[in-house]
Amino acid sequence: MILKEFGYSKEEKLKQKKEISLLFEKGKWQTCGNLRIIFLKENLAENLQFGVSVSKRFYKKAVDRNRIKRLLREAFRLNKTEFKDTFGDNSSAMLFYISPVKPKHFEEIESNFLKLCELKKKKV
Repeated sequence: MILKEFGYSKEEKLKQKKEISLLFEKGKWQTCGNLRIIFLKENLAENLQFGVSVSKRFYKKAVDRNRIKRLLREAFRLNKTEFKDTFGDNSSAMLFYISPVKPKHFEEIESNFLKLCELKKKKV
């Protein structure tokens, strides 16, 4: 039971081009530190959907991009309840890492992710 709470299921992954383009057309942007998020409160799916992206411009090597994406997904997976409280159970979001400086530790990304959620809560 506990493992499902912290999981990142297939239904939660934002992959369809139609949903991503809708997110870019109607979504709202929020930035905190090295993270930027675009989110849409009401999405086409009936549950939360989440995706990550890292710029090829900043990170030429796929190894670096994949590592940062893994860290972003892990930050989401472990703090999913805070994310749902902030953005809602039925939302779409895409998280971007926007710094040319590689994160040294997971804690750096996780703290920025939590700050992003807190910032959004204060605005609402």
